[in-house]
Amino acid sequence: MTAPVIVGADHSAGTADALALGRWLAERTAAPLIVAVVHPVPSAIGAGRVDAEWIADRHRAAERVLDEARSTLDDPPGVDYRIVASSSAAHGLHDLAEQTGAALLVVGSGAAAPAARIFAGSTAERLLAGSVCPVAVTPAGGGAAPGTAGRIGVAYVDTPDGRAALAAGAELARRTGSPLRLVTVAAGGDAALPFMIGDDAERAFLDTAREIYEEALRKAADTVPDVTVVCELRSGDVVEELAGMTDVDVLFCGSRGYGPARRVLLGGVSGRLLRRAGRPLVVVPRA
Repeated sequence: MTAPVIVGADHSAGTADALALGRWLAERTAAPLIVAVVHPVPSAIGAGRVDAEWIADRHRAAERVLDEARSTLDDPPGVDYRIVASSSAAHGLHDLAEQTGAALLVVGSGAAAPAARIFAGSTAERLLAGSVCPVAVTPAGGGAAPGTAGRIGVAYVDTPDGRAALAAGAELARRTGSPLRLVTVAAGGDAALPFMIGDDAERAFLDTAREIYEEALRKAADTVPDVTVVCELRSGDVVEELAGMTDVDVLFCGSRGYGPARRVLLGGVSGRLLRRAGRPLVVVPRA
């Protein structure tokens, strides 16, 4: 059985964005779709210990969120709606992902997100600190619907985490029949150098770096011969360049290069992208 796509739902506006992306990804990959709401369990410490009525009220609120999700999705057949009891939303979703062997967790941006941009909320931040499966975060409402761009983006670097992002992006490209767009960003001008060492040396350094990146992109494209691949080497600020890729359906990026294998752990670039990317961002665990 194909591993499911899980959408974390709550009462926030970002849930509709997450549902739209989760449904699209589940349909394109022929994966089951699970919509999950987490409600609090009685706790040895806190309100749940002394107020069972509060727990019951939270359960009813979770049921209302699922009803809203059904309405948003037009209640298609086959969707599994679940209420998960846990000490926190992130903990509950994390446990559900482990129990089901999920292919992907999808959550919306936090309430502070500007229009059409990502701003990871507290649940997303915690999921991105150790998830066993890729985590997708959607921009706040107003962006293009999933699938309208017809391109799958990958922020590529020739490292284990970069290759994991490439593998995940290539799989979605195969499923959707979309071309894969590999982008590497080289530092522009003297941003690559710590000291002023002269124009000639600076140009030589940057030229060599670009040749290495271009060769890495070519080799990466050769590893997915069954997918149409377009390679781009850009110059400038890596986060600004990647965040500006608004003409892709999804942008894949790797987890922190020196983190634990098969776990998501945000690096400097992925962490900053989660505060400004203009399209859904999928952070992939390191292989």
